[in-house]
Amino acid sequence: MSASAPSPSGLPHPAEVVEAALAAAGGPCIVLVEESHGVDVRYANNTATTDGVRLDRRVTAVRVDERDGVVRSGVARQSGDVDVAALVAEAERTATATDAAAPLIGGTAAPDFDADPQTTDLAVLDAVLDGLSGAFRRAERAGTVLSGFAEHRVVTTYLGSTTGLRRRYSQPTGSLQLVGRRDGRSAWAGVGTASFAGQGVEPLEEEVARGLDWAATRVDVPAGRHEVVLPPSAVGDLMLFLLDAAGGREAEEGRTIFSRPGGGTRVGDTLTPLPFDLWSDPQAPGLECTPFLAAGASTADVSVFDNGMALERTDWLRAGRLERLQYHRAGAARAGTLPTAPADNLLLSLPSAGGSTADLVARTERGLLVTCLWYIREVDPRTLLLTGLTRDGVYVVEDGRVVGAANNFRFNESPVDVLARATEASATVRTLGREGGSWLNRMAMPALRVPDFNMSTVSQAV
Repeated sequence: MSASAPSPSGLPHPAEVVEAALAAAGGPCIVLVEESHGVDVRYANNTATTDGVRLDRRVTAVRVDERDGVVRSGVARQSGDVDVAALVAEAERTATATDAAAPLIGGTAAPDFDADPQTTDLAVLDAVLDGLSGAFRRAERAGTVLSGFAEHRVVTTYLGSTTGLRRRYSQPTGSLQLVGRRDGRSAWAGVGTASFAGQGVEPLEEEVARGLDWAATRVDVPAGRHEVVLPPSAVGDLMLFLLDAAGGREAEEGRTIFSRPGGGTRVGDTLTPLPFDLWSDPQAPGLECTPFLAAGASTADVSVFDNGMALERTDWLRAGRLERLQYHRAGAARAGTLPTAPADNLLLSLPSAGGSTADLVARTERGLLVTCLWYIREVDPRTLLLTGLTRDGVYVVEDGRVVGAANNFRFNESPVDVLARATEASATVRTLGREGGSWLNRMAMPALRVPDFNMSTVSQAV
């Protein structure tokens, strides 16, 4: 398809929008066009309720100028069919001085830059719908009510700069979630996937049914510190907060758990006795994601000046040691380190660990198996203390067997402390965070056994 032909949205082709916006700029400029095409199916009360197709476009212009030795940048963003000249002019009007400035990334045009944005359609979910029809019938016979949703979207990003750089990448993202309820009990299962090929409903259905069967016996458990087995989903939600806190500038300023007492950062410090590795990698098999930075706004550690910067594997923890923190190029130059930006995935592993969540349960004398965590919020950035709730199944383990379901809890924990106190991990598998999966779909995590997880109070949440 030529750049002059319309995109599937009926709007001008994204590559054409990039070129028009750059042509309208009177100086250094970066333009991002993100075209998203998505489908979803939602279900409740053992029946599919709605389905839909969504098509969105967002155009971002970053205008840079230097006057009187001061570098300024401005960002403007609009959706839909955009007047690019007006958008660039707005970015120029709003430009303010910045300490995140660096020379714009140079380069050439990728050969696929003017290719079509990728699309998806409801046929992607046909196998899921077929599987759900059988699951609904079986649920009705068991007195279970199933609900949830399946969704698939593809975001194609076009990035252009007045330096000549042109980059394009299409990123597919899918998820399937299933909640079962029976006699006041509930259980959840979910999975993330780039493609629903080979992804059946049955494994999730079995997981939900098993949780509801376990919950037929109720065991009241008081608040306190309990040994817990956290499945990969719950571990992923905790590690997402760890990654978010791994900013170099705030650590240098003494505001986070990664700040060294007396000044500086804790890079190089051993944080966990077990040699955990935590990393992001746009080329990770099965978790591939955009291999260049596409930033629509600057933060303490991400700069719009770095748009187009190649992303490679970054080890945040290596063998239990804090290896890297996030820095944009300007911040890295001030700190005397390398610039690092997180890719859109996160992986945690304990080398040589194997087995599954069930294997950790089988080796637990007495403890709790926690399905997932919910409503997680940061309490204290200096310790990365989080609070949140358990949800959809906290199961009591005795002598390696699940014997019933406990009440829910509010917890107070730091993901760094959880890793430091973990005594065992399973093999690493792809997982979907119950809460964090909506903004970081591509995660691979192990299950963890933690001997003294702080269930601070009993919760009435169900």
